[in-house]
Amino acid sequence: MHSKRLREDDITFMEEDADGLLLPHNDALWIQEVQLLSYNGEYWSKLNSPEALFWPQNSSSDSTSSVTTRGEILLLTNAEGVMKTTLFEAVDGDMGHNIILGRPWLHEMKVVPLTYHQLLKFPTSEVIKQIRGDQPATREMNTILVSSSKGKKHMA
Repeated sequence: MHSKRLREDDITFMEEDADGLLLPHNDALWIQEVQLLSYNGEYWSKLNSPEALFWPQNSSSDSTSSVTTRGEILLLTNAEGVMKTTLFEAVDGDMGHNIILGRPWLHEMKVVPLTYHQLLKFPTSEVIKQIRGDQPATREMNTILVSSSKGKKHMA
């Protein structure tokens, strides 16, 4: 008896994957289930400080053109037990998140993200793993960001 090796094209999304979501929505996919560890294996404690924002090096994003890079750091990501080392750039930024898991990380993990379902799915050798987005946190952060930007407009 031989077992079939799972591949990224085995990943499917069903309407049931959206159960429990507030629909319709236009929410970003906000993931809180990925842990970051420093290269020596210790939890990266500065992630909760407002000045610590990381995103993958070589990630082509228009938003990177307006921020100052503070350096590079190798961080170990743990997504549902799957560990990957990724080179991130530390930047100065006033954002509502600590890390942007961009295309380099997504491609290496073979992640299939779907914002409608608020879900990431990715293959391992045995199963398809998934990480659900945190829709309430996304909505709360959007409210904070919108009210903050309105306050800055009135001050100008």
